[in-house]
Amino acid sequence: MVTRRSVLAGMAAAGWSRGEAARPNFVFLLADDHAGYVLGCDGNRQAETPNLDRFASQSARFARHYCNSPMCTPSRQSIFTGQLPHASGVTLLSTALAEDRPTLARQLRKAGYTTAVFGKMHFNRPAREGMFGLETCLTEDAIQSAWSRVSPSRAAPADIRAKPPWHPFQDPARIWLNADKLPFPRYYEDMKGTYIARQAEQYLEERRRDGRAFALWVSFMEPHSPYDFPVEDRGDFDPADFPPPPLGPEDAAQVPAVFADLTETDKRGIRAAYFTSVRFLDRNVGVVIDRLAELGLDRNTFVVYTADHGYSLGQHGRFEKHCGYDPALRVPLMMRWPGHIRPGVVRDFTEHVDVPATILDMLEAERLPVEHGQSLRPYLEGGRVAHPRDHIFSEYMETEQAYARTQRYKFIYCSGKRLDWYRPAQPIAGRWRRLYDLRNDPAEFHDIAAREPALVRQFEALLLERFRRTHPERAGEPAGLTAEEALDFYVRPRDA
Repeated sequence: MVTRRSVLAGMAAAGWSRGEAARPNFVFLLADDHAGYVLGCDGNRQAETPNLDRFASQSARFARHYCNSPMCTPSRQSIFTGQLPHASGVTLLSTALAEDRPTLARQLRKAGYTTAVFGKMHFNRPAREGMFGLETCLTEDAIQSAWSRVSPSRAAPADIRAKPPWHPFQDPARIWLNADKLPFPRYYEDMKGTYIARQAEQYLEERRRDGRAFALWVSFMEPHSPYDFPVEDRGDFDPADFPPPPLGPEDAAQVPAVFADLTETDKRGIRAAYFTSVRFLDRNVGVVIDRLAELGLDRNTFVVYTADHGYSLGQHGRFEKHCGYDPALRVPLMMRWPGHIRPGVVRDFTEHVDVPATILDMLEAERLPVEHGQSLRPYLEGGRVAHPRDHIFSEYMETEQAYARTQRYKFIYCSGKRLDWYRPAQPIAGRWRRLYDLRNDPAEFHDIAAREPALVRQFEALLLERFRRTHPERAGEPAGLTAEEALDFYVRPRDA
């Protein structure tokens, strides 16, 4: 029988132990809208991600990792606080994280780390040194300002057409989704993503000189629409090679109206632009990873790569996230620390709330006061957690939806009381549910909820169990509610 003790003993014999090493450093690499299926190491032959593929070969890669919300702000703050969105206080796009919330950065500051962030965090607050435990804090507004000061306005040559400013829901969708696969009007060295990577390099160089243990967040804005990439990359990835996936027989009514005018050519161009942006992201991830090695910091640095959520590239007619289908929920997760993490692929279910618990456990820092995930450390050391997840949970409060996925089934619940920007062509009046048999219907095309009422009741109970165990207002649930009424109580957003 393989036990954690025997695994650790074997790792120690092979040199897999902390020994007398100094306190480990930590780097969190975060992408925006990077779907788990757009990776070479995930089996996608069209994805050009050599740096992430190399990193994956040195890491524990979690192949069935899911976000707890398919939207930027709640997903990011869930990872940062260790709490599900409905408990973190952030379930809507525009909500600001409360300044008194316990965070991963605050825990690492207490453990003696110097902390920094460069890039997108979606705090929805102006950057300020020390905010949320981040001593150096260059988030969206600060990065934009700093980059604008140093990046020359080198316009693309007159014969190169570049993308216009991004105006989602104002311009036609084909424009803000970059269906013409146009480059951002900068060369690689002048791109904002490159600037973020260079700031991280500089920070690593400073820590190499002063020897201080650090926790660094490097948060890129790619491949979020309009799928930025530099002028040099404009000729790569032929749209002809990117046909959109077919629609299912039940999709037409629920395709967001904003996408109704997209042509086949538009969809190919959008998909090709996304893949081009992913490769640009990969290049800058490689800059940070390579600099760690060049500075001799890689052996004693725990590095995590993930994305806030996934992304649909034409599945069910959607070119966004904001839904419960697998392309929007499954994300990459890789963790590397040479000599301490056994490389390999983990195929058990994991959730974003597991990530902060794992980080604090691996760095032997104090746990967060509220922790909705479990540490994945046993997987990293070649074993398995005592209680592997038998399902994943996610929520999208903009439309009062909650999701559960097991090995066999996907369940989607919606109160029907709110619509977001992606209003479907034929909105459903009132409460609705969908149930998919993933074994026989992996594309989630055929809703079987009406003919499987017992399964629907089981999944409603599963969602309620997760809410009742974690929701800060669970004591206020009115007595005597039906399962549907109780779910309506919990999926309602309560952001301040």
